[in-house]
This record gives sequence, structure tokens and C-alpha cells, in this order.
Amino acid sequence: MIKMKKKEILEKLNKLDLDKDKYTIISGASLVMHGIIKETDDIDLACSKEYYDKINWDTKMGYFNKEIKYIDDIEIGPNFYYEDSVDIIDGFRFMNLEKCLELKKLTNRDKDKKVIKKIEFYFRSLDNYSYEKELISKGYKLIGGVDEVGRGPLVGPVVAACVILPINYTLEGLTDSKKLSEKKRNEFYDIIKRDAISIGVGVASSKEIDEINILEASRLAMKRAIENMDIKPDFVLSDAMKLDNINIPYQDIIKGDILSLSIAAGSVIAKVTRDNMMYELDKKYPMYGFGRHKGYPTKEHLEMIKKYGVLDNYRFTYKPVSDLINK
Repeated sequence: MIKMKKKEILEKLNKLDLDKDKYTIISGASLVMHGIIKETDDIDLACSKEYYDKINWDTKMGYFNKEIKYIDDIEIGPNFYYEDSVDIIDGFRFMNLEKCLELKKLTNRDKDKKVIKKIEFYFRSLDNYSYEKELISKGYKLIGGVDEVGRGPLVGPVVAACVILPINYTLEGLTDSKKLSEKKRNEFYDIIKRDAISIGVGVASSKEIDEINILEASRLAMKRAIENMDIKPDFVLSDAMKLDNINIPYQDIIKGDILSLSIAAGSVIAKVTRDNMMYELDKKYPMYGFGRHKGYPTKEHLEMIKKYGVLDNYRFTYKPVSDLINK
């Protein structure tokens, strides 16, 4: 079957000789139009039983062992037709995401598991304080969000920060530090420093990274960030990092710096802190350009290493550095 994107779906629908207000586009085609997936194999429609009986198309047995009608790659059936669960897109009635999620969970096919996660992630991303609210409802009051930055650079430490924000705190626009401009990060840094209940920063050096690997060094930096807080959290949210090395209940969240305001705050503190370290290193060794590339393996950075050599605070186990040393 031909894969259809938004444009192709709308072209197919516009050629249909059906009343627009009598059916709803469900499942894959609806998810494409909502931006959850890029393309679909077919277009599934749902309508009332009364309208279904008036349609003169061929019939076959559908996924739920119920008769459906079809023409080319468009199918219609009297199942999953909800008058109040639609979004109007380009003049057509598409099943809303809440019902799409319900439908995907009902079918529970292996190929739908990723889609289910995408929809759930979308709903979570609409409220980046939902994890905190769930914990507050369970009685936790000091929720720390911890994140690290600096896994990729060839030089310098990995830096982590843990931040406890006031309960029900809001800061519009705060998200993963990588998605923010440097100017915006610095603005948020000052606001978080002013408003936070407690902040802790932890560092794992380039030597420690070489000794225990970057994953364990990142975990260590997070542990140190929590230990360095004046007021300790009673629960910690981490950005996709298992923290079995702390004696505090925690939850690791994939893409936590987008889904949790507290983790996003930790991300900003860690990023600005490490960038400032790179600016200081740039003052000491301006020929390397640390202020521009922050230690990441850009073409300019690699050329400067070849020209000026490797400094003591480089990560010697990182391949670009070890290759240059061996040569």
C-alpha cells in the first residue's frame, strides 16, 4: 500500500462522495493529522449505523471481526463513532487524541506500542508539572529535579544540578536547556537562583570520566549535586538516570527535562554552570576556542587540538583525543 501523509490524506478525503458531517476519520489517519505519526497505510472512518447502511461499497470483515465497507484504501464501519470526541481539521472531523489513545490501547497491537508512548508523551508535555503534582498529592513537599550536561565534550567535567522549586511553581518557557538560546538560559538561570528553595551542583572531573566511564561519572555528578544541597529533597526526579547510589526515593523519567519543570530547572543550572567553566578555560587558553564550541568535537576544535596539543583536562579515553595522542 502507498504511504499517505497529510497532503495525500486530504486529497483522498476530498474525493470522497460522503457527507463530511456524517463520519469521523479515526486511528492512523487521525494521528497523522494530529502530528503524532508521519504517514499511514489506509484511512479508517467511523459513522453511525444508520449512515453506514446507506453506503453502497464492497464489504469485508474488519479487525474486530465486524463487517466494514471499503473502497480502495479507505474503510468505514459503525464502530468508534463518537459525536463529542472530534477535532475539526481542514473541515473534516478527526477523532481527538484522547480517543485515539483509547482505541490504540484497545487494539493493543505490537506495532502500536510506540504510537501509544508518543501520544502519552504528548499529553505529558502539555503539563510539565504533572509529575510534581502527582508526588505532591502523595505528601511529598521537597521535590528535587536533577539533570546533567557535558557527556559529549572532549574536555572538562560533566556537571549536574539538582533544584527544588516551590510547590505549584510556574515559569513559562522553561524546558530542556538544549532547546533554549544562551540568552534565555541565562535569564532562567537568574530567576531559578532567586526563586528556588534549594540548589546543588555536582561535578565529575575528566579524570574521573576516564576512570569510571561517562555514564557512571554522570551518575556520580548527580549524587554530588544532591549531597551539595542546603535543603535535601524528600523525592528526586531524574532525567533518564537510575540513581541507586542515593538514599532518597526517586523516579527516572525519559525526556524528563521536557516533561518535568524541576528537571528542566536542574538542566538550566547545570548547563550555564558548565558553559561558564568553558568561558574561564577560554580565557586561559584562547587559541582552542572553548568559548565557542564548549569542548564539543567540532571541526574547529579538532584542528586546534592537532595544532596545539592536548591539555591535562581533556578526556583521554574519548576516541578523537586518544586517536590524536596515538598518532
